[in-house]
Amino acid sequence: MQQEHIDAGKAIQKRTGKTFYLATRFLPERVRHATHVLYAFFRIADEVVDDADDVDPDVQRAQLEDIRAQALGDQPPDDPVLEAFVELKAEYGIADAEVETFIDAMATDIETSRYETYGDLESYMRGSAASVGVMMTAIMESDAEEAAIPHAVKLGEAFQMTNFLRDVREDIVERDRIYVPQETLRDHGVDPAQIERLEHSESFGAAMAAELQRTEDLYREGVAGIRYLPKDCQLPVLLAAVLYAEHHTIIRAQDYDVLSREPSLSTARKLWCLAKTRWHWHWNRDPEAVFQRVSAVPTTEHERRSSEHGDGVPTRS
Repeated sequence: MQQEHIDAGKAIQKRTGKTFYLATRFLPERVRHATHVLYAFFRIADEVVDDADDVDPDVQRAQLEDIRAQALGDQPPDDPVLEAFVELKAEYGIADAEVETFIDAMATDIETSRYETYGDLESYMRGSAASVGVMMTAIMESDAEEAAIPHAVKLGEAFQMTNFLRDVREDIVERDRIYVPQETLRDHGVDPAQIERLEHSESFGAAMAAELQRTEDLYREGVAGIRYLPKDCQLPVLLAAVLYAEHHTIIRAQDYDVLSREPSLSTARKLWCLAKTRWHWHWNRDPEAVFQRVSAVPTTEHERRSSEHGDGVPTRS
């Protein structure tokens, strides 16, 4: 990959993915450059449907198909990021199927604005989030890739769910989308029209709390696989998990009201998360143990009992 192509990807990531960009800075150069390109590729496709304004759906589909053809090498790339992605895909053996699944998920956003069940949402995330985890695992070149990938899928879904729960207001106002499953809303007596009117209530708060708990289970599954990554990639991935999960602290501090204002992490809070994670990592290179100590994800009863019985997994302080 040429430096100008890497720089183009880096600029996109720095502008649109500040939280992930912060964690990316700690990756070794061999992975960091590829990550800039991957992230930029994801954003180029995502922006076709997220920043479409009044673009006709058929035009959006045509744009995505054009990106698909370039990414798969079926036609020459006309963008520096796409040119770099094609080279990256060949170098790391990224399967065509993962690209197809990702683009298919982006196309889903053109016509789907509500998800009936979590299973439906999970199917969407297989492309929008899990494919990201699979591709990231590929560029890290893990010696235990087969063991790492299921956890990478769950961690990708955790990041995506945190974004969905953080961005409820933005998604409904700017895109008329609700990613909180309709069945979850019904279970807690929430009318979707209430979200459309940006009206917070205790029932909506309860629905948010339920989805936060589901998402935190995904974090636990995802972080459990960090040990399968190369040693020089483990801390950056752990940092990303801690930073994304920190949004849950803000959401809870707002009494789950993400309709009045969007939860956001200040620079100072991000730096604090980074500092405490690195400090604990210095003393304990167990990703799960450090995550339990420093992240916003509550310690489970099982984890607490394991610590009390001296199994070496400390509870979060």
